[in-house]
Amino acid sequence: MTYSKAGVDIDREAASIKCLVDIIKKSFEFRRGKPGEPKSEIGHFANFIEFDDKYLVLSSDGVGTKVLVAQLANKYDTIGIDMIAMNVNDIICIGAEPIALVDYLAMEKIDPEIMRELGIGLLEGARQADIAIVGGETATLKDMIKGIDHKGFDLAGAALGFVEKNRLVLGDKIEPGDKIIGLASSGIHTNGLTLARKVIFEKYTINEKLPWKKTVAEELLTPTRIYVKPVLDMLKKDFNNIHGLAHITGGGFLNIKRLNKNVGYNIKKLLPIPKIFSEIQKLGDIDEKEMFRTFNMGVGFCVIAEKEKEVMKIAKKYNIEASVIGDVDSTKKILIEEYDVEL
Repeated sequence: MTYSKAGVDIDREAASIKCLVDIIKKSFEFRRGKPGEPKSEIGHFANFIEFDDKYLVLSSDGVGTKVLVAQLANKYDTIGIDMIAMNVNDIICIGAEPIALVDYLAMEKIDPEIMRELGIGLLEGARQADIAIVGGETATLKDMIKGIDHKGFDLAGAALGFVEKNRLVLGDKIEPGDKIIGLASSGIHTNGLTLARKVIFEKYTINEKLPWKKTVAEELLTPTRIYVKPVLDMLKKDFNNIHGLAHITGGGFLNIKRLNKNVGYNIKKLLPIPKIFSEIQKLGDIDEKEMFRTFNMGVGFCVIAEKEKEVMKIAKKYNIEASVIGDVDSTKKILIEEYDVEL
C-alpha cells in the first residue's frame, strides 16, 4: 500500500500547488512599496510581510481526514488542538511568535454539541500555544460536506505571528556539521491519516484495542503536540546557535529539505518510533521509504543547530523527549541511514 493508492499523491499535489502558486505570487506586486509588502517566497512553513519595525507572519492549515476519525469515535474535543498545532507549529519555523488565530468551520448540519466539543479543543490548543482566537467563520454546507451519520465537518484556521527583523530563522545559515535535533511527536499527529485509516480499518473497528491496549480511537485522536513554548524558549536563550526549524508534517522527513536545498541531511539514529507506525507498516505492507515520506515516525519537529546542549536542556525542561538524530552534510540528499532510505 502507498499513500498514492490510498488517495493522496504527494507528487501530483506538489505539481498542482505549483500551478496555483505561479499565478497567485504575482499578487505580491500589489503591495510592493507599501505596508504589508511580502518579504518571503511561498513555500516555507510560514510567510512574512513587512510591517513597521517587525515582520508579520501568516500560516493557514487544517486537520485533513482526522475529522473522519473523530466522527467515527463521536469524539470532537481534541480536533481543535490539532488545528491550532498545525498552524502555530508552522509559524515558529521562521523564529516567530504566534499571537492570534481565526478558524473556519464548515458543517454538513449544525450540531451544538459537536460545536461545543470543538470549542473545548480550540480553547486548550490556544492555551498551549499562548494565542487568542479572535474570530472565524461557520458555514452550513449540506450539499458539499458529507460525513458519517450526517456529522460531517471540516475545520481549518489561519494564524498570525510576529518576529523582530533581526530574529528570523530561515535555514540559510545551515551548514555541514550542524546537528539535527529531533523533538518527539505525540503519535501520528495530523498527517498520513488517509493511508492510516485505509489499512487500520481493514482489520480494526474504531473502539477495538490495538496490541498495546489503546483503542484505535485513542491512538489516532491523540492531539498533535504543540511546540510553541519550548521552541520560543530555545530561540530566546540560544538564538545565534539555531540555524533551522522544521515542522515534520505532510511529506514526513521531506519537510527538512524546505529549509535549505544546498545541503544534505543525514538521519543516523531516530527517536523511538511509536507503535502505531509499526502497526500501519505491517498491516499495509508499506516500505520504509513510503513511511518516511508520509509520517513523522516519532519526530514531530526538528531543530538544526551548531551545538545541541541548550536545545536538549530546554526540551527536557518541557518534558519533551529529544535527541541528536543526525547531522548536516554536503550531499544535498536526505538519508535515513538507520533504514537505508534516501528521500
